[in-house]
Amino acid sequence: MKRIMSVLSAGMMAAACVQAASQVLDAQPVKSEILGKPMSVAVYLPDGYATSQRSYPVLYLLHGYSDDQTGWVQFGEVQRIADQSIAAGRAAPMIIVMPDAGVTWYANDLKGQVRFEDYFFKELIPHIESSYHCRTNREFRAVAGLSMGGMGAFMYAMRHPDLFASSCPLSAALWDREAMSKRLKLGEQGESEEKVNAFLDSYCPVTLAERLPEESKKAMRLYIDCGDDDFLSADNARMHVLLLEKKIPHEFRVRDGAHSWEYWRAALPDVLEFVSKTFRR
Repeated sequence: MKRIMSVLSAGMMAAACVQAASQVLDAQPVKSEILGKPMSVAVYLPDGYATSQRSYPVLYLLHGYSDDQTGWVQFGEVQRIADQSIAAGRAAPMIIVMPDAGVTWYANDLKGQVRFEDYFFKELIPHIESSYHCRTNREFRAVAGLSMGGMGAFMYAMRHPDLFASSCPLSAALWDREAMSKRLKLGEQGESEEKVNAFLDSYCPVTLAERLPEESKKAMRLYIDCGDDDFLSADNARMHVLLLEKKIPHEFRVRDGAHSWEYWRAALPDVLEFVSKTFRR
């Protein structure tokens, strides 16, 4: 009988370990009235989430152009890297949310027809915070992303400094007004110059940094990382200089590498460690 009980206990412990392991839910539906269609989001839940009563900080991790919510899951290997970083004590246990943004650049579009930013703040964040065990204070919320998502992470930190404790743009499209207008073909969309300028005022990374209010600079925690062989390296270097001139606190890293998943996978552990400094306070 003792042996049977021992075997049963071992089995129950093994089952508990399996239940407590991290998991990625890679196609969770989010209803959106703003976008007029259901959206998808991938969610990483750390080891122990299933059995814990605690609430967790949240990192919103944004994909690049032409990817979707599965980019960081499949190519970025977010589960493996987050598991290792948390187990090693480099990162705090956290929920990682990876939304599908299509090719919206994480903004409300020029014509006002696809309002992704409104969806992100008015529907997605409330959905996540009501569906998962989340800490909802600013110091327990961060945003990061690569390329298009890097611009989104920078832009959201500048536009909503009251909502994010830190931001980590990787290989980000940190364009000035001329480059952004040209790359997004704003002049070819049939809208007035006034409307184009209003869009650039709202979303151009250089303009946002130049106009950031003094009171917002105090709360800013930025980590900017771009490879020396990346086609966006010059834009990132210029942003670094501008942030120094504007006395906006930030960390700036240049490592060997290009615009690739190999580079972003190598960057992710440092991102998780950086945001965890605020998560752990």
